Amino acid sequence: MKYSGIGGQAVMEGVMMRNNDRYAVAVRKPDNTIEVKVEEYRAAQKTEGLRRIPIIRGILSFVDSLYLGMNTLMYSASFFEEEDERPDEEGVKKPEEAGEGSEEESDRTDKNREREEKLLMTGTMICSVIMAVAIFFVLPYGLALLLSMADIPEMLITLAEGVIRIVILILYMVVISLNEDIKRTYMYHGAEHKCINCIEHGLELNVLNVRNSSREHKRCGTSFLLIVMVISIVFFMFIRVESRILRLVIRLLLIPVIAGVSYEFIRLAGRTDNRFVNWLSKPGLWMQKLTTKEPDDDMIEVGIASVEAVFDWEKWQKENDL
Repeated sequence: MKYSGIGGQAVMEGVMMRNNDRYAVAVRKPDNTIEVKVEEYRAAQKTEGLRRIPIIRGILSFVDSLYLGMNTLMYSASFFEEEDERPDEEGVKKPEEAGEGSEEESDRTDKNREREEKLLMTGTMICSVIMAVAIFFVLPYGLALLLSMADIPEMLITLAEGVIRIVILILYMVVISLNEDIKRTYMYHGAEHKCINCIEHGLELNVLNVRNSSREHKRCGTSFLLIVMVISIVFFMFIRVESRILRLVIRLLLIPVIAGVSYEFIRLAGRTDNRFVNWLSKPGLWMQKLTTKEPDDDMIEVGIASVEAVFDWEKWQKENDL
């Protein structure tokens, strides 16, 4: 398998695909049409030099995923908010008919709305990170400390902490999958993977070929999360300080480093067919059975639209003799 260099995320009723510093969001709107937005991610250009440094590039990629994921999720959700909030057309006058407003006021309103959306997105992202750290790092650490009362060796306590962390992650994924909207997001996640697999296996990007492609992929964010959990066990085993508070602080400070190391593994896994690396990737692929579902053809069409907006897959396949 050749490495295509594209990656993506599922959003509300849509798919985001990224190719270097360009990304596209394709959304299936309530009227059943597909809306595609293509933009450049300027932060990638500003930190281009740092993105060549191992570990550092992983930390930056993690931040990118959070920002773009939140940004594209809010964009896709906006279509359905508009549908819910749309007033009855009968008896409603347009601003120009009512003689209200001006172009200047409209521009000011748009800028204020954009500023509010950015603030909301930043606040949501910060709250999401804090909650994730509390649930997946602080809580397992606190639960594992209960074992210290039974005079269990420190190494076994750290191992138990890691197991608790993985169990919480799996339970979280199972519980949220019970929500109907999340189920559909998981289906779009499957469409994203299938589109990338279709391209990387040298097939023409069409609905039939995508439908027959695998929904598992080694560069998936689900695999990344599991690798973070596993690598954290190894890192935390080497923290040897008496103070429990200091031990927790060091754990929190190491999270970006762990994310960077995990990224390097996912990057390696996506670029190689080494048998040992494939074996290590298996647990992440198994986890994807929870976070990806088989998409319908409409969802596959959305995935294809997002790929073709930022990636010339035919040219890439010719260059790689696929």
